[in-house]
Amino acid sequence: MRTVLRASLRTHTRRYVSAAVAVVIGVAFVVVTSLLSDATRAGLVAGVELPYRGADVVVSDVDADQAERVVDRAEADGDSAAVLGWTPQSVRVGDALLGERTDVGAIATDPDLRWQVLRDGRFPEQPGEVVADANSVKGEEVAIGDIVEVGTGRDAVEATLVGLVDTPSASVGAQLYLTWPDLRGLDSDLWVDSVVYAGPGASALAEALPEGARVQPRDEFVEDRQAELTNEVNVLAILLLIFAAIALFVSVLVIANTFSILFAQRARDFALLRCVGGTRRQVLRSVRVEALALGLVSALLGLGVGTGLGYALVALAKSALPTGTMAFPVPSLPWYAGALATGVLVTVVAAWLPTRRVVRISPLAALRPDDSTGVRSGAGRLRVLLGVVAIALGGALLALSVGAGSAAVMVAGGAASFTGVLLLGPVLVPALIRAVGGAVGRVAGAPARLAAENAVRNPRRTAATTASLLVGVTLTTAVLVGLASSRSAVADDLDTDHPVDVTLTGTDRALSADLVDEVGAAPGVDSTVALTGTSATVSGVGRLPVVAMTDDADVVRGPQRMPEPGEVWVPVDLMDGLADGSEVTVRAGAHSQVLRVRTGDGFGEAALVAPATLTALTSTTEPWAIWVRASDDADAEDLGGDLDALARPAGADLVNGLRDRAWVTLQLDVLTGTVVALLGIAVVIALIGIGNTLGLSVLERGRENALLRALGLTRRQLRATLATEAVLLSVVATALGTAIGVTFAWVAVQALVSRAVDDAAMVLPWGQLALVVLVAGIAGLVSALLPARRAARVAPAAGLSLD
Repeated sequence: MRTVLRASLRTHTRRYVSAAVAVVIGVAFVVVTSLLSDATRAGLVAGVELPYRGADVVVSDVDADQAERVVDRAEADGDSAAVLGWTPQSVRVGDALLGERTDVGAIATDPDLRWQVLRDGRFPEQPGEVVADANSVKGEEVAIGDIVEVGTGRDAVEATLVGLVDTPSASVGAQLYLTWPDLRGLDSDLWVDSVVYAGPGASALAEALPEGARVQPRDEFVEDRQAELTNEVNVLAILLLIFAAIALFVSVLVIANTFSILFAQRARDFALLRCVGGTRRQVLRSVRVEALALGLVSALLGLGVGTGLGYALVALAKSALPTGTMAFPVPSLPWYAGALATGVLVTVVAAWLPTRRVVRISPLAALRPDDSTGVRSGAGRLRVLLGVVAIALGGALLALSVGAGSAAVMVAGGAASFTGVLLLGPVLVPALIRAVGGAVGRVAGAPARLAAENAVRNPRRTAATTASLLVGVTLTTAVLVGLASSRSAVADDLDTDHPVDVTLTGTDRALSADLVDEVGAAPGVDSTVALTGTSATVSGVGRLPVVAMTDDADVVRGPQRMPEPGEVWVPVDLMDGLADGSEVTVRAGAHSQVLRVRTGDGFGEAALVAPATLTALTSTTEPWAIWVRASDDADAEDLGGDLDALARPAGADLVNGLRDRAWVTLQLDVLTGTVVALLGIAVVIALIGIGNTLGLSVLERGRENALLRALGLTRRQLRATLATEAVLLSVVATALGTAIGVTFAWVAVQALVSRAVDDAAMVLPWGQLALVVLVAGIAGLVSALLPARRAARVAPAAGLSLD
């Protein structure tokens, strides 16, 4: 049998190359997916993970005394610990008051746990030293070497300013950072977010903490924290689950699909081996050895190809995103082992199953044409039944996932329903080709009619040929529609939550005209509007600025919303004790109005009323609020620091909504870069897959093509017939894949996006979908050129003698 194997390798090299390409593609896709998912995880948690990056474990749900005991334990054991928390304190630099309630946090002395970025000077090395956030002290007369007084009374701490830092993570950031002994010495309540801990003692830390305290591995804590910031939607777990499911499904399908065509061609070879004396065991053993060798070599090559391609795609995504957003991934041993095992095992199984069927029947029966998989045969009817059951089961699971919001159920439903479509391929694809081919044949003539008839004559082969393109188009369409819908829903939600990028609101006096001009001239500002108003008392709230919102406030993002006459929009953080729709009395001087309360979120610290309402409250109005729209390239932190430096001397409160918007936008950009890279791999798989299977299909029909030539079909007509057939297959696969992809995208929007964003709607990117159809049609045509040219060059007599 070794001699037979070597002869087969020499004679049917193209078959083995096609099989190897399928295995390489399948394994490479798993590897690329692993690298992309790791890089995406790093990107999604970039801002969240930074304060915890050097830790082994993170301790949460502790108060200041418990946090102090954790730090003391670390010092006693030779480990490192740092408290993430802050306390609002009065801060003075010399005789100047920096702030009545300035957030003061702790900075780690261990460089591995220190997450702030030094901009100037140095980090504190001992008690009595402090660093300041550079954006927080913009516009202040503050310099390195100044003495900073933190707190009041006998517990106040004096420290020397030794450096300026950037605070990349706003969630646990502060404006000043003291060493832990100095911060703990302040006589005030310290709010503790968590304690990061690094060292051998981390494993036994939980035993030393009181009940209620949580000790989590760093990655687990970061994943939970990231889920909190995305409305309890665990994006990381969902992303990993979907990526892994897609990688496994596509890998198995590409390999199994190619081998189904390949071994259908070799059935006669195996039957002949049986006729000349080969036993069932010998044939099966030779196939297993051949498949194992092919699978192992191809899978190892796929690991290398996937690694190179994965790093190239990550580098491409990094170049399109802000610096530091995505890190180069670290190869994962479980993913690589899984990819290798998938490639080898699926190859062996895909080669063994059809061979096992051949050796179970007599050699003479195996030499006859195989019609056991025809739609009307017993096996064909069973296939149709299983397909219907799989689609019904998948549809039920998809419906359940919409109600339950479960990514796992959604993935299972998608895999089951798509498997059902593949099982029904011999019925669905020929039926669609008949419908399309009839119309094309009437226009394009005999080659087109012949192409349509050829495409439906062997339903199983036709379905197998279209499967790779069907996978690629389905995945591409689902990704494009899902991405467009997600970005649209999140953009609408951001416009609702943060309609104004930055607001400056007067606290105890109106804002000057000079401040309006200075804000408009600040770097990163696109446009501004000054809102006139007055200081008023709102019953149940207290005294606050009341300003009139006009319809020319073009700095507002999204649809323009304005208070109606008789309404007052109160900032959401001042709504305690008030119900939306209740009535309050607004009094300004001698005038008062009874107004209906509405929640006004994202418009700063002032209450909003209609111009007519403001006129009824006061006759003299001054600018009490400035709304800012940032330019597209503005940095949220730098812009906030620049405007805060202008707001503080004027006694204005600043609310930086752009910072929250920028964080969410960055998350979307990371996801977009990843899915676009995954999309590129899907397109490559589709193009190579249809070229591979179509080439094998043409190779299988060598005798048929030669017979057509002998009956009078010219070389040009044969090429036209094969090209038309390829285009028909591509169009049908594209239409079916687009419909399935849109359906999957709708389910994903309802099951996942709607959990994070209310009223998320599906958006169809028509231009992109049209491009998918165009590319798929061109791909089918291009993939047929080489096989058609090769088939046309074979003389009819030589073709008829092919085995």
